[in-house]
Amino acid sequence: MEMRGDKVVLRPASGGDGEVLGRIVREPEVAAWWSPPEDFEGMFAIVFEGEVIGAVQFEEETDPEFRRAGIDIFLTARHHGKGLGADAVRTLARWLLHERGHHRLTIDPAAANTAAIRSYRKVGFKSVGIMRAYGRDHRTGLWQDGLLMDLLAEELT
Repeated sequence: MEMRGDKVVLRPASGGDGEVLGRIVREPEVAAWWSPPEDFEGMFAIVFEGEVIGAVQFEEETDPEFRRAGIDIFLTARHHGKGLGADAVRTLARWLLHERGHHRLTIDPAAANTAAIRSYRKVGFKSVGIMRAYGRDHRTGLWQDGLLMDLLAEELT
């Protein structure tokens, strides 16, 4: 399965993507917000001009009373600020809303990750509130606040 955005293509990450994705997630600008996953199974590789530049993943709550999906993303630092992350999030969001039938999506960046928050707002995500001491920084062991953001189907830009 492949999803096409305006600039990027999302495709299931394969075993051959592990080395490049591992290198990206260890870049200082990415490692500040992401701890290295044990593997990249279940993620979609973000491809730009034939090159894997990051990954995006989702998780779903399927209980009918609380149905929603959540998104996580990381992108190589040399492609930050070009709109590629927003394109990848928008592409996955469109699929989750239209193909998987979700009405609401969430994303939960570190509250200090202003660049990511700005990118998610471009897609239509709105701030819900601060989650205090939400995630542990894998480098320092200290707890950091997270920002809960959500998007309703009709808000996707």
